[in-house]
Amino acid sequence: MRLIVLWVGLLGVAHAQTLAEPLSRWELGAAALAVSQQAYPGSDQQVQRGLLLPYFIYRGQWLRADNDSFGLRAVRTENFELDVGVAGAFGSNSNDIDARRGMPNLGTLVEFGPRAKWKLGAAPANGRWTLALPLRAVFDLSDSLAHRGWSFEPELAYRFRASNDWRYTVAVSAIVADRKLADTFYGVAPGFATAGRSAYVAQPGLVAWRLSSSFTKPLGRDWLLLGFARVDNVAGSANRDSPLVRQNNGWSTGIGLSYTWLRSSTTGSD
Repeated sequence: MRLIVLWVGLLGVAHAQTLAEPLSRWELGAAALAVSQQAYPGSDQQVQRGLLLPYFIYRGQWLRADNDSFGLRAVRTENFELDVGVAGAFGSNSNDIDARRGMPNLGTLVEFGPRAKWKLGAAPANGRWTLALPLRAVFDLSDSLAHRGWSFEPELAYRFRASNDWRYTVAVSAIVADRKLADTFYGVAPGFATAGRSAYVAQPGLVAWRLSSSFTKPLGRDWLLLGFARVDNVAGSANRDSPLVRQNNGWSTGIGLSYTWLRSSTTGSD
């Protein structure tokens, strides 16, 4: 689940070259990011991070390290793709979050599973619509890859390129979790109950609705400006009554700069 911090995989989407050039088979570089993010949907606190991250992009016909995951592209047609990939999200120290103080930390999570993606056709302003349906098992890298449950995150996205090669994405999505994963974020075991935090058994179902946007702007051949913003809403979610949910709406935003250090002379597959 993408609940803790900006996906490292955003860089794979962002650092494509301009449309006038063919995409390289592989790219190697680094990015600096400043992020302010809601600790988790329903939290009333923000988590700030400054990140310096290396990244690697590989655009093979079947093996991919691009977009928001890396893995095997099993099926590809003109308007449909099915891939099996891995992605991840950083964790958060519960002692930094008042609602979770004294509870287990939210660990660094990795996800593995299939994603179906449809190209739905042209959209206004020379844009395009896409629909993605990822279903993934979630594991805690901070706890010997303990299985934390399953997530399903359908997303409808609108992408377009404006003048001067500014590129934008606006998307609406839902985050759905099974009972085990929901318990990771919203369950309160009796041993962690306090006078201000009652015990709670988490329920499977909707975690949050999400409205997100992002932009990229090439600054020459090797440099790229990128940013994102999103709003999560937990009204009507399966665990709105959890004592760990403090408010309905929360926001996250970030901005960064990336640099491509090396790239291949051969071209990759789109």
